[in-house]
Amino acid sequence: MARTHGKLKLYAGHFDEYGHHQPASWIVEAAPYCMIRLKRIFEKAAKSYGNVVLSDSDENCRELLWFMERFPLEVSSQDRLYLKKRAAEFDRAAEDYELIIGGKLVARPFSLALPLRQYQAVAAELALRTRGLLLADEVGLGKTACIIGMLTDPDTRPALVVTLTHLPWQWQAEIKKFAPHLHTHILRKGTPYDLRPKQRRLLDPEFPDVIITSYSKLSGWADALAGVVKLVAFDEVQELRRQGSDKSTAAHHLAEKADWRIGASATPIFNYGGEFYNVVDVLRPGSLGTRAEFLREWCSGVTGYDRNGSEDKATIRDPRAFGLYLREKSLMLRRTRKDVGRELPPIMTMTQEVDCDESALEEARGEATVFARLLLAQNTSWKDRGQAARDFDGKLRQATGISKSPYVADFVRLLVESGEKVVLYAWHRAVYAILMERLKDLEPVLYTGSESPTQKEESRRSFVEGKAKILIMSLRSGAGLDGLQDHAHIVVFGELDWSPGVLHQCVGRIARDGQDEPTLVYYLLAREGSDHFMADVLGIKKQQLEQVNDPDAALVEGLQIDEQHIKRLAQAYLERHGGTPPEEVIEKDPEEPEPVEEKVEESA
Repeated sequence: MARTHGKLKLYAGHFDEYGHHQPASWIVEAAPYCMIRLKRIFEKAAKSYGNVVLSDSDENCRELLWFMERFPLEVSSQDRLYLKKRAAEFDRAAEDYELIIGGKLVARPFSLALPLRQYQAVAAELALRTRGLLLADEVGLGKTACIIGMLTDPDTRPALVVTLTHLPWQWQAEIKKFAPHLHTHILRKGTPYDLRPKQRRLLDPEFPDVIITSYSKLSGWADALAGVVKLVAFDEVQELRRQGSDKSTAAHHLAEKADWRIGASATPIFNYGGEFYNVVDVLRPGSLGTRAEFLREWCSGVTGYDRNGSEDKATIRDPRAFGLYLREKSLMLRRTRKDVGRELPPIMTMTQEVDCDESALEEARGEATVFARLLLAQNTSWKDRGQAARDFDGKLRQATGISKSPYVADFVRLLVESGEKVVLYAWHRAVYAILMERLKDLEPVLYTGSESPTQKEESRRSFVEGKAKILIMSLRSGAGLDGLQDHAHIVVFGELDWSPGVLHQCVGRIARDGQDEPTLVYYLLAREGSDHFMADVLGIKKQQLEQVNDPDAALVEGLQIDEQHIKRLAQAYLERHGGTPPEEVIEKDPEEPEPVEEKVEESA
């Protein structure tokens, strides 16, 4: 009998005393020299004394099998067979990636009224093979069509499509266009009811082929649909980036009981790289190991959870390497327009400084100064500091938006009077009110968080049919919206967002398949207030917004917006308006380099 260096045993998943599910895991007991080598190989393993515990993922099974070629371990025949089966699944995923890279992956025929493009069929085929995929193609390449192609396989039905509140009708229309034979139903309420139409209940006892709902209704339906739907498609899957939310918990519950899972978004995260774990773990449960393993292997700057216990503030140490890892393991498919031969006219980005009403800024100055000093004071508790950061940021950004709104309206008016249609982005309700009043003779329409889905659809229709020349959209209300690219090529940012991912999605409403003119993007920056600081942080002035959909670029955005950026804004604000700020209160990130003075050319 061959010599062994220790023991390997699989422990089944279980629920702990608190009702939390603990995934299956492998436990290694071995000689000290063997354990030292094992911990070197498995970066994700805890660097502590005693046994090594590894989650039961395909990758861990493959590497354990490889490790045992050098250091044989005693393992039961049943566990060994299981280990080989999981390792084979890992190898198949790697082979699929090689087929895609080599252009040799042959997709099955998809029976659709409108045929899929070849690259779309490849995505649908890969998702069906892997049973869990993050589809992160560039904005406008037809991720919706890829998912509809999957639905032509009868084994995937009934299926569930989860999307943003304003998009169920768009999804229903797209399914009708590509697959008119499929019966769809949009959930009307957040609580379960009989999904079959009354006239069909006796003749057709089955569920609709495709159930469509919004993330806001997901938690109410999770128990009713778990184990019933065979495929779950998460549109704009970045909605699941925050762990512990009701929709994230419901998504995990549904995904674990589904046979196929796919998530679609050109910007899978908006902030911290660690959010990728939350997204990928829904689509391929356990593929990145446990959260602790993921943090040890890939992350730095880990501060655990935020002060509300909900968001993991981890940054990816090497974003490029992580992006390549996701692709090679067939966890993610990501193509640019250049990759698929569907390049658009260029996007031209311009910054324009506009005047501002200083009385609006002066009105907010007192409160903003109080919030800034509270944020920067050394004796402020972490709870009060967090609230002060939100209050200061919100107060100053709103005042900045209000102060420049009349001049933003005048700028947009010039564009419209020259014969153009404009998509105008803003954020605060007070800003919307000023814009609507200043532009009311041009009959602008709103598409914000204050409108119902029906009202949003009416605004969209009014814009595309030419009744309205200006569509005023919330920075975070239009993700996934299609159809504007045929009617406009100008985007104006009247207000800014801290997240480059949000700005990228906004531009993507216009710069997408079907756009035949260069997309003009105007960032209107107020002379005073928060705009110039935010523009510097975002890289707008240097036109270096991270293109997160470029496979050759870092997958995770280099910009991480957190309390430190708000502190720096507060410090700069006090230096300009409120006297000398408190000293030594700006904490450095663990691996943040010393700041380098950089000369920035002023615009003419």
